[in-house]
Amino acid sequence: MANVVPMSRPLRLALLADALASGATAALLIAGAGVLERWLALPTALMREAGLVLVPYVVLVAAVASRPATPVATVTAIIAINAAWTAASVLLLVGGWVTPTLLGVAFVMAQAIAVGAFGVIQYLCLRQAVGSATA
Repeated sequence: MANVVPMSRPLRLALLADALASGATAALLIAGAGVLERWLALPTALMREAGLVLVPYVVLVAAVASRPATPVATVTAIIAINAAWTAASVLLLVGGWVTPTLLGVAFVMAQAIAVGAFGVIQYLCLRQAVGSATA
């Protein structure tokens, strides 16, 4: 397996879409946590902190997407972060740490599904890029 692979167009697009969606989510959670708390019944601090955690992630993913080549380990780490975020979102709901409204449950699940989908797409694109690099 190659340690560094050229940035394929599909992988770049998957990373950029992730960075864009994560950036929009970060902005929403940071700026709108107070308003969202009334609709979602999720704690303001939790939403604001989740948004703040996304900021360096967005910078990392956008930076990786802008490179002509990328270490496989870096993209693998991004995929792992997406998997962890997805799992944490589900655990937040089933663990009983919050009691969101139905809209809050839908919000958490929708973003968990989106983040999980980004991880799967990035994994498939990385496999394709590695396969092309070693062929």
